[in-house]
Amino acid sequence: MNYDRTLISNGNPMEAIVGFSRAVRVGPFISVGGTAPVDADGKTVGIGDAAAQTRQCLHLIESALRQAGSGLHHVVRTRVILTDIENWKAAIDVRKTYFRDIRPVDTIMAIDRFVNPEWLVELEVDAIISD
Repeated sequence: MNYDRTLISNGNPMEAIVGFSRAVRVGPFISVGGTAPVDADGKTVGIGDAAAQTRQCLHLIESALRQAGSGLHHVVRTRVILTDIENWKAAIDVRKTYFRDIRPVDTIMAIDRFVNPEWLVELEVDAIISD
């Protein structure tokens, strides 16, 4: 099979500098990369609040999926990446409001830090358009 490759951007100037896309769609497959809790100006949303940051990440992910012709209902995998594993419940409580019925597989992990120390969480998702 020969699938077209579609690059999804959210206008982040770092995309061109670093060489990444917010999301990539190849055929029915969509991957959304590490999504940080930032607003349209690149400022951190919800400083000190893992739940608010998780909501912002999911808002950005939902927008990227829509640009790719999909939506949250097509998500098959989520990855919740935290700087403090103690924030897992706050992040997961938000995540489950979006995915309770969809029930994608999930990975929760902790790392030392993100590029911006204000970020407590990043999320990644993979989706497959099945219809």
